[in-house]
Amino acid sequence: MTKTPIHIIGGGMAGTEAAWQLLKHDIPVILHEMRGVKNTDAHNTDGLAEMVCSNSFRSDDAENNAVGLLHEEMRRMGSLMMEAAEATKVPAGSALAVDRDLFSQYVQDKLLAHPLFTLERGEVDTIPPKNWGNVIIATGPLTSEALAKAVLEITGVDELQFFDAIAPIIYKESIGFDKAWFQSRYDKGDGADYINCPMSKEQYYQFIEDITDGEKSDYKQWEQNIPFFEGCMPIEVMASRGPETLSFGPMKPVGLDNPHSDERSYAVVQLRQDNKLGTLYNMVGFQTKLKYQFQKEIFRKIPGLEKAEFARLGGLHRNTFINSPKLLDDQLRLKSSPRLRFAGQITGVEGYVESGAMGLMAGHFLAAEILEQDISTPPIVTAFGALINHITGGHIEGAGTAKTFQPMNVNFGIMPPLEVKKIAIDGKMRKIKKKDRKPLKSKRALEALENWLNEAE
Repeated sequence: MTKTPIHIIGGGMAGTEAAWQLLKHDIPVILHEMRGVKNTDAHNTDGLAEMVCSNSFRSDDAENNAVGLLHEEMRRMGSLMMEAAEATKVPAGSALAVDRDLFSQYVQDKLLAHPLFTLERGEVDTIPPKNWGNVIIATGPLTSEALAKAVLEITGVDELQFFDAIAPIIYKESIGFDKAWFQSRYDKGDGADYINCPMSKEQYYQFIEDITDGEKSDYKQWEQNIPFFEGCMPIEVMASRGPETLSFGPMKPVGLDNPHSDERSYAVVQLRQDNKLGTLYNMVGFQTKLKYQFQKEIFRKIPGLEKAEFARLGGLHRNTFINSPKLLDDQLRLKSSPRLRFAGQITGVEGYVESGAMGLMAGHFLAAEILEQDISTPPIVTAFGALINHITGGHIEGAGTAKTFQPMNVNFGIMPPLEVKKIAIDGKMRKIKKKDRKPLKSKRALEALENWLNEAE
């Protein structure tokens, strides 16, 4: 086994989790963190694993919530993040919330106590030289300008983005096809590439009024000057240019025939398939800064979306992330330079837990490589595997040169549908009900994770 230390850039959730996974295998780690020497616009301390926004890791329900499932998968793989959370948690109902200061201190103390761990304060402003060997870049959504420029130079000008322009994503199974229908505009492509939701003139004008009056989210201080490019203009900004702007833009009804009605639609909301499994659809052109409660309320007025369940709601905020489906392999290595791995939010996952999970995976994969152990990617039915699949291959690229890859939280929609339609209940085979799907997916995931871990031993 090599005693050459592994360099990790970034001391957030992903970087600290990756470090711990390597240290568990007695592999030395040098963690580079610029805070303490150079601050970011968002952080308040120089502590490792600082929680910048909320102090919550969201739901801890492993049976009915995908992030709760991810918690459990991380626990079963010896996650430092989950250990620290357990030690510093505060009352939060079914959610896992922590004392943010104690959490950061726990993570930092645990790492500093390990004899093979070194913390180096200071900015890494370029791609590390080859004599550093294997490197994990886990610099998060606020990657320094100098390092972001260096990443851009090795990946390409079109492969690094500096803000999210996010449209809501909806579970296909929650869409009402008594009103919605499949069709491409003018029947182009396969002729049925989009889901279409029609609006009458009255419904359209009510929609415009709702989004114009709807309360907007506030920009954080460092996000005040985010540019609104034409290709990702928030719908409420477009609507403010005139009531007909959207009906001649992303909601234009031309080239579409509603099979449910003889009346011509005044406007149409289109949804485009967002993952290869066909379980998630995003609302085309619906980037928005409306607050979440208003998004749900307004978008559920759209015909066909009255019972919509959202895998992700819309937003627009600063975030540095790479085009992972094009750049990374399924073990988070940069295809053009495999000694470099990326982890955390810079890979295109959203949230503390997802970032930590990708750090865990990057550290686990690299440890196996150093120890010359064969290892596969976790099965796609697990939360780990589904996230990796989504950011490295499960997302569908847009037509032509358009890039549609956007950061994603973990959710059941990025996992494959259940293979069975019936289950045994009280000795009888019965059709699986909607309320059974999530628990069954969680059970399947944890069984698959255990099998994967056992195979690796």
